[in-house]
Amino acid sequence: MYIPPHFSEISPDEIAGIMQDAPLACIVSQTPQGLIANHVPLLSAPDGTLIGHVALANDMHRLIDEGQEVMAIFRGEDAYVSPNFYPSKPEHHRHVPTWNYQVVHVYGTLRFQHDEQAKRAAVGLLTRIHERRLNGNDAWRMADAPADYLQQMLSNIVAFRLTVTRVLAKSKLSQNRDARDYFGAIAGLEASGHSGMARRMARLRDAGNEPT
Repeated sequence: MYIPPHFSEISPDEIAGIMQDAPLACIVSQTPQGLIANHVPLLSAPDGTLIGHVALANDMHRLIDEGQEVMAIFRGEDAYVSPNFYPSKPEHHRHVPTWNYQVVHVYGTLRFQHDEQAKRAAVGLLTRIHERRLNGNDAWRMADAPADYLQQMLSNIVAFRLTVTRVLAKSKLSQNRDARDYFGAIAGLEASGHSGMARRMARLRDAGNEPT
């Protein structure tokens, strides 16, 4: 991934936030059938690995060798930035359109797990985090499903852990603009319906890392 120094994201908290807010990762790997890509929710385990699961019918677990390097792409907020957002544009017209975005590339090795304990752990982590986030005290639990039905569902998946070897992250958030145009971009994004991206940029401002 091309990362100019001013767009390099090195904050562990920011990187973790991107991954948590956009957990549906695209896992890319080279196989005997060529490149494959699968979109799978990945969640961080206490030991630093990433946990997920795929359908038993998905050939991903047959095509990727254990210990083979893969790349998981987490794509955060993104938005088109118009030159019209910049207050300095009428003065010299030396602006062109661009795109702001945040993305994390996680490299690592996969280990597929076919035992029931691992599969229950993968599904349990996924539902525990996202059910509580969505439904609070009314969160769905694995115990809510009939035991025989849950057993059938678990028999149709394969769990896996991704051991992380390196991480590349990029936050392209108009850091290369002067303060006036930076704030203009925030206002323009907010007005054009991209409040998520505007909030990301405002947070950068509040952290004291915005352009001067």
